[in-house]
Amino acid sequence: MILSATTTGISPKEFIAQYGDDQRYELIDGELIEMEPTGPHEQVVALISRKLNVEIDGLDVPYFIPHRCLIQPLGALSNGRGTRPWVAPLGTFNAFRPDLVVLDEGELLNEPLWAREPVITLGTTVKLVVEVVSTNWQNDYARKYEDYEALGIPEYWIVDYIGIGGKYFIGSPKQPTVTVCCMVNDQYQKVMFRRGDCLKSSLFPNLKLLTDQLFIGLDPGNGEGSSGC
Repeated sequence: MILSATTTGISPKEFIAQYGDDQRYELIDGELIEMEPTGPHEQVVALISRKLNVEIDGLDVPYFIPHRCLIQPLGALSNGRGTRPWVAPLGTFNAFRPDLVVLDEGELLNEPLWAREPVITLGTTVKLVVEVVSTNWQNDYARKYEDYEALGIPEYWIVDYIGIGGKYFIGSPKQPTVTVCCMVNDQYQKVMFRRGDCLKSSLFPNLKLLTDQLFIGLDPGNGEGSSGC
């Protein structure tokens, strides 16, 4: 996401009350962040959403992709097999607005805020989060990674279709990369997919999605001649 900080010192409760319905903002470490996605960014999100909806229908599972949703860690964070204590670093708070999230309908009854507003607080409700990287890549690779892992969200994709993340995260030379993080023993294990690779998802084992389909907006010739998955 392309982000710019506009103010500081906002609590999650205040943020949800004032900006919960406003797609332009999210809250990261107590800062109000303005989101300014580009056209190509939205193309990538739309493609992934279309592909995942096909998989959800094919598996006939009670999952869905909401039009809008906030993820706000609340109290103890669930690891999927229980709960573990969590304290927000340095006393700050987050209310993330992911580019795409897959939710489990069966878990929504346990969500304290869902009946009133599309806010998720428990990791057990979330099956997959996708963040499509833009200018402020640090949040996707570090800040959000930490909280999604602590929440116990089973799968997290970081789609860096431009290849602008730090070398520590995507290697050198930098290139377009999709990092798929899967939960193993309460920690994320990361696998990186680059040009010509087929994405592999534990949640959607039959998914057929070539990375070139996500990177093609950067280079009109990219993807030509690809054999597919």
